[in-house]
Amino acid sequence: MNRLAIRISAVGLGVLMALTPCAFAKKHKKQKDYDISETALKNVKSDQPDKILYDKAMVQMKKGHYDVARLDLQALLNTYSDSEYAMRAKMAVGDTWFKEGGSAALAQAELEYKDFITFFPNSPEAAEAQMKVGDIYFMQMEKPDRDPQNALNAEREYRTMLEQFPDSPLIPQAKQKLRDVQEVLAQRQFEIGEYYFSQDNWAASIARLQTVADTYPLFSKSDQTLISIGDAYANWATFVSHYRIPERAKEELETYYDQRAAASWDRVCTQYPLSPHVEDAKDRLIAMGQPVPEPTAAELAESQAEEDSRVNVRLGQKTLALLGHGPSTVHAARVGDPSLASPPPVIPKDLNEQAKVAFVDAMKGTPIPQLTLPGQAAPAQNGATPAETPGSEGGAVQTLEFGQVPTANNGNPGNSVGVQVEQGSEASGGGVTEAPGSGTPPTSAPGSAPLVAPAGPANNQTLPPIDQPAAAPSQINEIPAGASQQMPAPTTAANGKKNPNPKYYKKEESSSKNHKKKGLKKLNPF
Repeated sequence: MNRLAIRISAVGLGVLMALTPCAFAKKHKKQKDYDISETALKNVKSDQPDKILYDKAMVQMKKGHYDVARLDLQALLNTYSDSEYAMRAKMAVGDTWFKEGGSAALAQAELEYKDFITFFPNSPEAAEAQMKVGDIYFMQMEKPDRDPQNALNAEREYRTMLEQFPDSPLIPQAKQKLRDVQEVLAQRQFEIGEYYFSQDNWAASIARLQTVADTYPLFSKSDQTLISIGDAYANWATFVSHYRIPERAKEELETYYDQRAAASWDRVCTQYPLSPHVEDAKDRLIAMGQPVPEPTAAELAESQAEEDSRVNVRLGQKTLALLGHGPSTVHAARVGDPSLASPPPVIPKDLNEQAKVAFVDAMKGTPIPQLTLPGQAAPAQNGATPAETPGSEGGAVQTLEFGQVPTANNGNPGNSVGVQVEQGSEASGGGVTEAPGSGTPPTSAPGSAPLVAPAGPANNQTLPPIDQPAAAPSQINEIPAGASQQMPAPTTAANGKKNPNPKYYKKEESSSKNHKKKGLKKLNPF
């Protein structure tokens, strides 16, 4: 019995000795000092009241008690406005709102950061405050098909940070954030342009896609953007080929649009020679009969660096991007300087006005300003100046600059619906009532000669036997005369009247109405 008691006592003493170091260690861990700040003042040992308030606020912030931390920081700012901790306390007030999260708290954090930049514009923390203002909008960005306002605000704030604080160590991070934001904005404009392309609205599609190509050169789908621009111009040229206008004017207009399509495809071959869809652009140029330009060594190196910087997206990342509320920026480039200024956007109305001017020039015989593509000489202007080109009955044709709206004979600007050309002019060969861009091919004016002569003999002459069309074959699906149709005779009811609904006679044809349902099939009403 004594031995059993001794063994129990020994075991209990051993357990107590084993637990004692853990208890002491846990107690010692609670008394460990916090790393309260990342500034140069974190190692300062002081019993000043402003330092005590600042340290207390930092401790509360780490615990997630943001409201208590703000009270201590505001007490420091109101009581010790000249303290060396005042600048950092002002920054920390914005940090409490930023870490708290939520739309209202983030809006308040933006105000605090803006105030900090106003009061301390030359401090190193001013760049950090401006960076966090951009992060506030970056965190609230939506997908490309949603409201783009947060993305536009983030782009503005990051651009401001790069322009006002070019020597900050946060510049590389700000550039990458700006590339990510511009990837989302470019994707939005690209999808809108592709939608207009699917609706055969060439002017609206080109306007959106050209804006993307000019504003966001680092866009991951820049090659597809330029190829779509060229395809839109090529389809516009195909639409022009259906106009009922003189062949010379039609050829001029087709050349006008084809050259713009080729210029867009050339840009893919020179600026993005290593992009995934560069071969599509080369195939289009070869099909059009245009030379394929060769990129320089610098262009090849730039395209290689840009393509190597992109991250390969895995299936799991795509799934997470679909489930998340924010946009996916994994396709954004990791090299290159993002654009710090947006050029004026391309307006569809301007493209339609240019098309209208080109149409008038082609109908009057005035040479249309053409593009000079790489490897080509300047296009000839038919050896005549605009003043020497034959035009209407009044003599010389009015000289128009490219992009200028044509004017009528009385000097007033033409309307936005159509352009009217005088009848009987040498260039037009008849009146035209519809302009390009209206959706309807031009037709001859009432009372004027048709633009295209009708096919067939003149003066109702009879064609010779060899030119006469063959006689139409006789129909073979008619029932020969005298043949009887094998149709069932109508049944007669008991009252002597004909039954309007005869029975189903075609036994070999499958039908659920001819068979009675059995078992559980009776419960199925269908």
